[in-house]
Amino acid sequence: MIGDFSLRSSEPPFDPLSVVLFKALQVMAFLFLIAFLAISQQKDSGKIDSKAEFFISMTWPDNHPDDFDLMVQDPTGNIVWYRRRDIGFMSLERDNRGGANDFMLVGGEKVRSSARQELVSLRGIVAGEYTVNVYHFTAQTGAPVPVTVTIEKLNPRVTVVAKETLEMGQSNSEKTAARFTLDAKGEVVGTSRVDRSILQTFFDPSLNGASLSQYGGKQ
Repeated sequence: MIGDFSLRSSEPPFDPLSVVLFKALQVMAFLFLIAFLAISQQKDSGKIDSKAEFFISMTWPDNHPDDFDLMVQDPTGNIVWYRRRDIGFMSLERDNRGGANDFMLVGGEKVRSSARQELVSLRGIVAGEYTVNVYHFTAQTGAPVPVTVTIEKLNPRVTVVAKETLEMGQSNSEKTAARFTLDAKGEVVGTSRVDRSILQTFFDPSLNGASLSQYGGKQ
């Protein structure tokens, strides 16, 4: 009868080292979770509201070799263009140089793009008058080119403030597409097409507070 029973234990032998290692892994996982939650909270607290208030776009015919530049000056004299792509609340999303850089980087590879567009975003409100100009940096064809500038107010709904098409034909020429005035709440209270040179403010800062020392030639 006794032989029918095993005197050996059915449970595996106790290994204190395995228990210690398992507990250590639990502690490390817990600490990792705490660190991850802390980092996530820091990221959330550091987020900046990047909601745009206005978009100003400039387009010209696809695949055209000419180089045009969008220039915007705010009421304080700040000027956004290819030499100063971020200033105040204004940002130039891309300097499109026509045939000179008609490609985009996608996954680290150059992909040719036919689109001819520059876009300026306004992510804050400064009351006063804004001037939107087109500068014909390089004329390759010598023929007039239609350049369309569209100013859109985005909030609370998208509305077109102004849309103008200019005929540009000579290198180093500058034309005003539109001027618009905002009140303190960001409402458009006036628009005009009166021509005004932004380039001239580089040479005479008293015209609107611009400084020539901030800018230079295109690279």
